[in-house]
Amino acid sequence: MCGIVGIVGKTPVAQSLYDCLTVLQHRGQDAAGIMTIDNGVFNLRKDNGLVRDVFHTRHMKRLTGNMGIGHCRYPTAGSSSSAEAQPFYVNSPFGIAFAHNGNLTNAHDLQIEVAKVARRHINTTSDSEILMNIFAHELSQRTSGLTVSPKDIFEVVTNVHTKARGAYACVAAIIGLGVVAFRDPNGIRPLALGKRVTEMGEEYMVASESVALDAVGFKFIRDVAPGEAVFITEQGELFTQQCAETPVTSPCIFEFVYFARPDSFIDGISVYASRVNMGKKLGEKIAREWADLDIDVVIPIPETSMDIALQIANTLDLPYRQGFVKNRYIGRTFIMPGQTQRKKSVRRKLNAISSEFKGKNVLLVDDSIVRGTTSGQIIEMARESGAKKVYFASAAPEIRFPNVYGIDMPSANELIAYGREIDQISDLIQADGLIFQDISDLVEAVKDENPQISRFETSVFDGNYITGDVDQAYLERIDAARNDQAKKAPVVQAELSNLDMHNFEA
Repeated sequence: MCGIVGIVGKTPVAQSLYDCLTVLQHRGQDAAGIMTIDNGVFNLRKDNGLVRDVFHTRHMKRLTGNMGIGHCRYPTAGSSSSAEAQPFYVNSPFGIAFAHNGNLTNAHDLQIEVAKVARRHINTTSDSEILMNIFAHELSQRTSGLTVSPKDIFEVVTNVHTKARGAYACVAAIIGLGVVAFRDPNGIRPLALGKRVTEMGEEYMVASESVALDAVGFKFIRDVAPGEAVFITEQGELFTQQCAETPVTSPCIFEFVYFARPDSFIDGISVYASRVNMGKKLGEKIAREWADLDIDVVIPIPETSMDIALQIANTLDLPYRQGFVKNRYIGRTFIMPGQTQRKKSVRRKLNAISSEFKGKNVLLVDDSIVRGTTSGQIIEMARESGAKKVYFASAAPEIRFPNVYGIDMPSANELIAYGREIDQISDLIQADGLIFQDISDLVEAVKDENPQISRFETSVFDGNYITGDVDQAYLERIDAARNDQAKKAPVVQAELSNLDMHNFEA
């Protein structure tokens, strides 16, 4: 996963871009970058690390200009060198800076086209660079002079849609023209549009989540629609147009389960409210199926599951307690190359409050179970703290399939639910009982906040890849690239390099 932002302002935008990236930091903690444009010149700063570590005063002073874009990234399945950090840029035509959140499922074919047809060189293993060059080539084919109309921009995006497949929310800053943003025809990854009125005129902004708009005083206008393109000229004029033939709003449901901040709204859905609904649905299922269990207390595994667990406790009329303290300064377990190192890091990340477990039957609640490594370790910690019995509830259904739309989940063979029934999973993590949210309840919990959305991207649960181009051969390639052994290698296929991942449970 990644976070993207773009601003066309009336005054220097570097500070606002920086502030937005700090708010979007949860979407990517591996690398960060900002590109501004000033008097026809790109100003770039990007590197590995947190936003606060990448940008120092000397860098911010050089990021001059009233227009720019920013990006924050999670570790990829390919190289995670600073060269892979975004934004990328290309000098022709005009000069284009580009940032992308998502993953192209046909990146391999597009890279061949870029080389043979467009005669453009790809210098990294990132599919974001491929997409940028596709965009640049289409723009060069439709422009002969220095002027470009909104119609030209929308034709370019229309052609990009016909070539690219997968999930992509993109933002591009073009020298002498403005900022272009667009979203794939399924709207898998989010993108919001906002406006700020100043004494000098109107300023516009696009960002991965609405909370970034709030942070810098922009008013949320609406979500960028699936397949839609937004063009904001250097002078601050806003143009929008639908550029896909058959767009269908199909947001990734994991944005609501885990990725997005609770104070964000995505496609008209309050992330917080959807999580409360998840807790209610799961609580009702627990009441039906575990009516005979003697549960003393409900305890969340920090942090995403806290709102869900509180609603479960309310639904079951049980006490809600904070039983774990999270160390916010420890490295993410998912970046460890193997299970052994991940296991060692769990106890450095979480510490149990023994008084909340001693002599009790506890219900632990987490947002999801991926590998099961952390779940098993946390259950062991609960028992060591004196819990009599430890039951486990997952706010998401069983994850049985790899994600191909921008989440670097493990290979299928490393997913604990792959080929296993619930009892077998429960035995592996050594729980006294295990319960998962039903996929129908999860969809309903999110859809309740916006009934107009008829479809969500739920492939990790049901194996239904909505772009219709994912076959067994593709899944075998990503399986080969995502397993622990492959991640020790320095380079993998370009089509997998931008599968930025989040720490579900790892």
